[in-house]
Amino acid sequence: MKKTHVNKPLTLIKKRGITLTVILLTWWLPALAQVDAEQVLAIGRNVLSMDDYMLSIQYFNQAIKAKPYLADPYFFRALAKLELEDYKGAEEDCTAAIERNKFKTESYKLRGFARQYLGRNREAIDDYDVGLLHNPSDKYFLYYKSVAQTELKDYSGADSTFAVLLRHYPRFDEGLGARARLNALRGDTAAAITDLDKAIETSPSSLQPYLLRAEIKSGLKKWEEALADMDKAVNLRPKEADFYVNRAFIRYNLDDFFGAMSDYNYTLELEPHNEGALFNRGLLRYEVKDLDRAAADFKEVLRMSPDNFHALYNMGLVELERSKPKEALGHFRRIADRYPRFYPVYYAQAEALRDMGDMRAAMQNVRTADELVKRYVKNPEKNPLDRPAVQAGRANSSGDGSPENEMSDTEVMDRFNQLVTVGSASRTSLSYNEKIKGRVQDRDIAVEPEPSYSFSFLAGTASLKSTSNYFRELDDFNQREYIRQRVWLMPGESFSGGAESMEKIFGVADYYEQAVARPDARPADFFALGVARTMLKDYEAAVKAFNRALETTPDFTMALMGRAFARSRIPENRLAALVAADYDSALRLNPRLIYAWFNKGNLAYGAEDYTSALSCYSNAIEIDPSFGEAYYNRGLTYLRMGNRRQAFADLSKAGELGVVPSYNLLKRMK
Repeated sequence: MKKTHVNKPLTLIKKRGITLTVILLTWWLPALAQVDAEQVLAIGRNVLSMDDYMLSIQYFNQAIKAKPYLADPYFFRALAKLELEDYKGAEEDCTAAIERNKFKTESYKLRGFARQYLGRNREAIDDYDVGLLHNPSDKYFLYYKSVAQTELKDYSGADSTFAVLLRHYPRFDEGLGARARLNALRGDTAAAITDLDKAIETSPSSLQPYLLRAEIKSGLKKWEEALADMDKAVNLRPKEADFYVNRAFIRYNLDDFFGAMSDYNYTLELEPHNEGALFNRGLLRYEVKDLDRAAADFKEVLRMSPDNFHALYNMGLVELERSKPKEALGHFRRIADRYPRFYPVYYAQAEALRDMGDMRAAMQNVRTADELVKRYVKNPEKNPLDRPAVQAGRANSSGDGSPENEMSDTEVMDRFNQLVTVGSASRTSLSYNEKIKGRVQDRDIAVEPEPSYSFSFLAGTASLKSTSNYFRELDDFNQREYIRQRVWLMPGESFSGGAESMEKIFGVADYYEQAVARPDARPADFFALGVARTMLKDYEAAVKAFNRALETTPDFTMALMGRAFARSRIPENRLAALVAADYDSALRLNPRLIYAWFNKGNLAYGAEDYTSALSCYSNAIEIDPSFGEAYYNRGLTYLRMGNRRQAFADLSKAGELGVVPSYNLLKRMK
């Protein structure tokens, strides 16, 4: 069901934490020579203890810049990254901490933990063994090691580690729960339940024993007892959406359709985009012949995950019953292409074709299905089509295709029509923390690139991002030219202010309309008018103003940038080439203009020219390695190109540099 909850190292840190008054300023980035690294580190630790992980990382960054030889800033930054589920980033920071102080055993514990999440359990055990050399009875070194051994199916080794752990800590509820999972995996459900009963007796408010006991009872089809345990879990954590999905599964098996439907509905109140709940509710609605609403649920699942073949197949079945054979056939053909030995889809296709009047094609599909049944179904070792159904976990319906690619084309057969349960309490993967605070964690966030930069007369709100938003031409312009308002370079739409700000910008626009009407109008006046018109979203007028500035000053880099942005907002495909040409002209004048590279990359990304986008973002990063938005957008580009490894690396770096959506996306990609 849900991942195992373990006592987290961060909690231990908090207990020893310091209490400081933190003034959360957005301009706290002083010159390195002026940084008191110890004070910055202390503030960062305090911010970390308040669960503001993104901000704490920025403090640790400053401590690292000031004193890169210290181990502690890397260690605490690793803690923050781990809380943000950036396990690769956490591992790298722990390694850096160990390189600087190999005697800080907590770094080995943290790195081992991160490595477990990355699926590298043997390396994790190596780290735990180092820690145990220094402290042979450390509770969490022993606990994490036992879990890693269980994950590797080294049951004998896990038994030995559990023996040491529970000899020293006989009432350690998490240790008892972990040994129960081991026994459950070996099929010794009686021993598992004994350990779980003891864990619950020891700690009645501990969540995981109830979850695991509910899973074991479900496996034994003791549905009433399983329901009692899930009820307890729900009471302990009433806002955990996935618990309701699992309780609905139990209620369904008790023929409590109303209760199951109620749980799915409440799940979707908590998490409107919970795929497991949507999928299951669609199945339940299909079962009670509420076809229109079943179709709506499957459609929503497919909107989020277009390659979710479970939803696709069931959507086809619904469309058949809604007398839409053509639509159903389209869904079934996608299934047949992906799973050519999944025989039920050929029977389904035959029914759709029959409804469409194509009897010949229908009979051919029936013959294909019959042949597959004859060839495979009677040999369960060759093809598990006749094995008992299994529940499809969330990973199997995630839509990214990766779990399915590891299965044969027929192993998925029984999953197409089964209710989804979320996770498994019998799995030995660890959970480092409770629900991350909503400040930086939102798995439902829209996946969009960071926006292009444009000029503005209004300074935007400061953020955690470390990019300076500076280039020489703009600084010179503000100092040299007599301009009514200072010009800023800002990401996103140039202007989205309130009525007061709107009035101010209209006043600036009127001022420069009068200025450019004079015989002595300067290129700077036309440029300023172009900025004002861009902010007011009058892009056609903005382009005309930038054109006038460039007529007399063709090497006016900022006017080229401004015109490119304004042109990009005009909804005409023919302008795309002109936008790119403007950025190219600006880059010829200033090859190190990272914002031109970045904006040009966004232009290519929007056109789905991912190779060009990758090149542009990489150029920007090479010039300014602190350009967090470029790492983020390059990460999205790698993701579009199917390179998840590099995408994770870039998104991790972007998060480290203060781009908040990075961690939202990393959470979604797990």
